[in-house]
Order: sequence, then structure tokens, then C-alpha cells
Amino acid sequence: MRFLLCVLFLPFISFCQTNEIKNFTLKNVDGKMVSLSDYPNAKGFVVIFTCNHCPFAKLYPERLNELNKNYEVLGVPLIAISSMDTISYEEDTYLKMIEKAEKEKFSFPYLYDPDQLIAKMFNAQKTPHAFVIWKVGDHFEINYSGAIDDNGMHPKKVEQEFVRLAIEELLFGKEVSVNQTFSVGCQIYFRK
Repeated sequence: MRFLLCVLFLPFISFCQTNEIKNFTLKNVDGKMVSLSDYPNAKGFVVIFTCNHCPFAKLYPERLNELNKNYEVLGVPLIAISSMDTISYEEDTYLKMIEKAEKEKFSFPYLYDPDQLIAKMFNAQKTPHAFVIWKVGDHFEINYSGAIDDNGMHPKKVEQEFVRLAIEELLFGKEVSVNQTFSVGCQIYFRK
């Protein structure tokens, strides 16, 4: 039924997705392969689909570093993924990702998804597009999908920190009160 609703209403919604996320492995900017299974004590993850060229994504590196600093120690590390089409956007190539991570002093993995398979698994639509996933048995479930917060342009004027709220509620064993928002940013174009 859910699949049917997604197909019927696809032109009117930003995304429909499966709730289950299985382990995946991608190449980090340090050349090492990174998997969710590399974090056996993780309660969950913040997964951010981002890229180098998008003006909206460029507004968030400092906030992403802060999220990772605050929640990695509590078992909720942040992982950023670039799934952008590098044929259309040369600025998003793997070598440029390395430069970006060094320049912005990323404290978290910045993973390269050249086949866009992980973006498709999450049904990520924009950059940035945030997900909070939580461990349930041998897999993770999406508990939040959407914007990082409600003010990309002015960090000091943020009134709702959607990702932070979702993490806090999950850490306290609560249901996420706002589990979906509209992510604002550059569209991820899928080659296939």
C-alpha cells in the first residue's frame, strides 16, 4: 500500500522511502572504506547528504562539526555523503571532496557515493538532506528525514533544530515529534 501511495502521489511529495537502512560501505576522503558496522557501539547516526558546489550545503560545515562533536560521544556519530553527479558538477569530484574536508576541518567522515546507490537507498533528494537513523536489531530505521534546522542563512536565528531535537528525543527513548520536514537545497540528479 505504501509503495502504491508513493507512486500515486510522487509528483506532489518530496520523497517516499523505505524505513529500513542496512549496512553500507563507501570510500572516505582519507582513502579508507567506512561502514556503519565500523561503529559497533553506535545507537544511531546522523546521515547528511551534501556536496561541495551547492550554496545551501556551503552554509552548514560548522554546524555539522558541532553536531558530530556533541553527539558522537553519546553514540550518535555524523556521516556526510556526497552522491552528486560529478559529470554535471566537477566541483563535487572525489579530489575536490578531499580539499573541502581539509579546508572545513571536517570532524566526521565525508563519503563518496559515485554510483548514487546509497542516496537511492535513503531516497535523498537535496543537498543538504538530513536523516537520523536508529539501530533496531541488525539494521537501522529512519526516524527523521528533512532539513537540518529552520534557517540555513542565519545560524543565530535558528528557532528549530530538527536534527538535534530528533536525536535528543531518541536518546531519551521518546518518539520523534517532528519526523519529517522539507529539505531545502540543490536537487540531487540521478543518472539512472
